[in-house]
Amino acid sequence: MVILYPMISEEEIAAACPVCRGNCNCNECLLRAVTVKKPQREVSREEKIIHAHYMLRFLLPFLKQIHQEQIMEMELEAKIRGLSSPTEMELQQAISFDDERVYCNNCKTSIADLHRSCPKCSYELCLSCCQEIREGCLRGGGEEITWHFPDRGIDYVHGGDPLPKSMIEVGLPDSSSGHHEPSIEWKADHNGSVRCPPKEMGGCRDSLLELKHILPRNWISDMEKKAKEVAAQSCEFIGVADTSLCSCHSSRSNKDLRKAAAREGSDDNYVYCPTSGDIKDEGLEHFQSHWIKGEPVIVRNEVELASGLSWEPMVMWRALSGKMNSKKINKELEVKAIDCLVWCEVEINNHKFFKGYTEGRMHRNLWPEMLKLKDWPPSNLFEERLPRHGDEFISSLPFQEYTHPKFGLLNLATKMPEGILKPDMGPKSYIAYGIPEELGRGDSVTKLHCDMSDAVNVLTHTAEVNLSNRQHSAIKMLKRRHKDQDEREHIHTHETDEEKNNDSACFPPEEGIEERGGALWDIFRRQDVPKLRAYLRKHSKEFRHIHCSPVEKVVHPIHDQTFYLTLEHKRKLKEEFGIEAWTFEQRLGEAVFIPAGCPHQVRNLKSCTKVALDFVSPENLHECIRLTEELRLLPRNHKANEDKLEVKKMTLHAVNQVVKDLQELVPTHEIE
Repeated sequence: MVILYPMISEEEIAAACPVCRGNCNCNECLLRAVTVKKPQREVSREEKIIHAHYMLRFLLPFLKQIHQEQIMEMELEAKIRGLSSPTEMELQQAISFDDERVYCNNCKTSIADLHRSCPKCSYELCLSCCQEIREGCLRGGGEEITWHFPDRGIDYVHGGDPLPKSMIEVGLPDSSSGHHEPSIEWKADHNGSVRCPPKEMGGCRDSLLELKHILPRNWISDMEKKAKEVAAQSCEFIGVADTSLCSCHSSRSNKDLRKAAAREGSDDNYVYCPTSGDIKDEGLEHFQSHWIKGEPVIVRNEVELASGLSWEPMVMWRALSGKMNSKKINKELEVKAIDCLVWCEVEINNHKFFKGYTEGRMHRNLWPEMLKLKDWPPSNLFEERLPRHGDEFISSLPFQEYTHPKFGLLNLATKMPEGILKPDMGPKSYIAYGIPEELGRGDSVTKLHCDMSDAVNVLTHTAEVNLSNRQHSAIKMLKRRHKDQDEREHIHTHETDEEKNNDSACFPPEEGIEERGGALWDIFRRQDVPKLRAYLRKHSKEFRHIHCSPVEKVVHPIHDQTFYLTLEHKRKLKEEFGIEAWTFEQRLGEAVFIPAGCPHQVRNLKSCTKVALDFVSPENLHECIRLTEELRLLPRNHKANEDKLEVKKMTLHAVNQVVKDLQELVPTHEIE
């Protein structure tokens, strides 16, 4: 039996853990099939009613909005057909399957119900695009773009001269070929009907688009009526707690607060940071009072509740290998990692990668080599391929009403019916190298971005890699070369006093805590996003991306995911635009909750293994829908353009399920 359990000898494990207990890191126990269990705490009927009504309170406005959009399209269709009322119409039901996504061919947005479709070529168009065409300003599904990040050679990456132009590769792998579609005028007819677009835009141009529905006729209107009735009955049956007030910010000495910003005249410089033990006593209301305001939350000591399962990457790899046949094992001896210096994918032997995780790797010139695995293992079947790790991660998550992927009463993603194709919400692991020093080029980072949904991210393992004195000297020399290169290319950078005196410039550890955290987080407030975008557009040419090429084109400063704000840029951002992020270090075992709509970035201060799970909370549904509308305006070949969350479809199913639950929990005779 092969055993790898850090810090414990094989003899100690053999004596302490019979295989039948399934509680060690031997192969037999790691490969034991474990099913995700329901939360241990029984939820009372009264709690279920409160949660269901609380969710319905947020869902109803969006159900009404979706219904209103459909009413407008139905009324227009009645006029096109010369009918006095939509009730006189018969619409054709679209052919759709539960295991497929129906999306707009123009803007890639998911279609939940009413849409227009070509009877000849099956081109499908969402109602938003239809309306924009009628208004003469089609914004969704913009023209394809080409990103230019030339590979000027490895010497250029380290501050040297570029290769001759004849040897430079231009273009970004996985980008478009550079073909730009001609500007084709796509107009609606005088009566509002829309014709299928020409072949250049993916259509046939031969037929008018017909109005079709996916859900049963009047499903949404009937559901809105039921939801209003149930909501009114529930209000009479039981009240809803007021979560808009929280007094913890008034006490700066509160042990459950962590200072994360220094905004003048602001009362949200502290992040709510309870321990996993405290939240059992306080319940959900305190969490909700911060969450509803779009604030991140940190839960400390989360992994301490675990059973002792090792999250050391080689243990995870061995468990994963045990679930695969020999052909797959040989195929996956090489892992695909991102090299953070050139921001390109590289293949590396898995043992070499994991050895570098604990011992570090470096380039020939001694510059630290920063590699990271994203969404590993390479599948959406984390729980199948790593059953014990998946079970342990899910069962130990705080605020399970939101985070449990199957039984979370306040998680919209759990309301999708069986058999329907569901979005991949995780869990997923992220394994990356890291060091405390901010290099400025090639740092182990997750660049600034904004997720479509809420997320919880747990730091499950860290390894500290120390650089030698020789490496420190080489880094200083290479940084000077980088700075000289920036000046030659008119990229303005300014060395701060802290950088002159201390290469490990990053956010100071929390007061009273000696140990450095594993990852440095910057999470921006939603209200600061316009200024953040303005700063990035103004200073975009000061940033480098693939092959260390300067960023020449900005489509969307956040959704492009091409920027990481260094310490210097964060200071300039505050100086010029008066905004700053919540900045804090995530320590081992801490769970970070990130609200949808909050741009954020991460830098690894140690080699880190993190596991993340997405969820959709009712409080942030408005942000998920706003982001969906924002992403549909991106160029059609933009990596963030696709609507993978299908939040409108999720909303409709969530309302349906909540109404059913309340009808069962609060029978009519109890209210009367």
